[in-house]
Amino acid sequence: MSAENPAIWGKPAEMQKLNKEKALLERAVGEYESFNNKLEDAKVLLEMAVEAGDEASFQEVKQELATCESLGKDLELQRVLSGELDGNSTYLAINAGAGGTEACDWASALMRMYMRYADKHGYKVSVLDSTDGEGAGIKSCTLLIEGPYAYGYLKAENGVHRLVRISPFDSNARRHTSFASVFAWAEVDDDIKIEVNPADLKVETFRSSGAGGQHVNKTDSAVRMYHLPTGIVVSCQTERSQIQNRERALKMLKAALYEKEVEKRNKAKDEMNAVKKDIEWGSQIRSYVMHPYQMVKDHRTDHETNQVDDVMNGDLDPFIMAYLKSTVTEAAPTA
Repeated sequence: MSAENPAIWGKPAEMQKLNKEKALLERAVGEYESFNNKLEDAKVLLEMAVEAGDEASFQEVKQELATCESLGKDLELQRVLSGELDGNSTYLAINAGAGGTEACDWASALMRMYMRYADKHGYKVSVLDSTDGEGAGIKSCTLLIEGPYAYGYLKAENGVHRLVRISPFDSNARRHTSFASVFAWAEVDDDIKIEVNPADLKVETFRSSGAGGQHVNKTDSAVRMYHLPTGIVVSCQTERSQIQNRERALKMLKAALYEKEVEKRNKAKDEMNAVKKDIEWGSQIRSYVMHPYQMVKDHRTDHETNQVDDVMNGDLDPFIMAYLKSTVTEAAPTA
């Protein structure tokens, strides 16, 4: 249904969903057009620079091409975000692992890193829950990061993050290793649309029960409804007519199916949690080394940098890009 269709104006939930989808598509088209226009402008400028032998114009072309390269990488990253929920906002849970106070401080540093990352991308961040550490930092927190493709990007951060540094909490200035886990899951529309196939229903009618007397319904107005695929059974006899009881029973059935869908979703989430690795040595996806040398290395892709401060200030795009591209490569069929 189009947003221009007046029939949807009275349905705010559907309108909001369409507006969100429209914003994502407009952003994608706009970014491609910007990239294409800059590339065309650079070509024209290059031709002019060559004809005129203008060194200054040639240097300007180099700057434009550097911008085009950056935009191209962003477009390449979005190309791999093809999952059903990749365009959604995301919840991000951070939990301190082995390492005591040092680990709690590390979890706090990660929370700051992701908040900086979100700020760089124009995302809105809300701290939904946070538990302070006993000495410093946090034991755990849950963030809601709202914006286009927040989940698509930050799902790359799922796993254990390891820190090696001289602890500021150690009076003997010894080197410590700490761990914290990160887990992202997509924010989904809680308005689950339940559709019931009439072929999946078995409907029986029966006479309403009551205390007797003139108000007892003498017709088969009560309805019992069976949902054959799930075995759910509902019945209604409170309304005066069979049509009303049937409508109420169908509403009851949809509510029961909704609950079943929620249970299914929670079970899937529990299974995802069950496969998460222990927050300890040997299970890390990325290491952040601050002593005796400076390095951040992702063990899944081998991408690394010695610009630790930049990473801790939210410069995560190179790591996210490397991981998402690797997942596409792994998923590609072999000849």
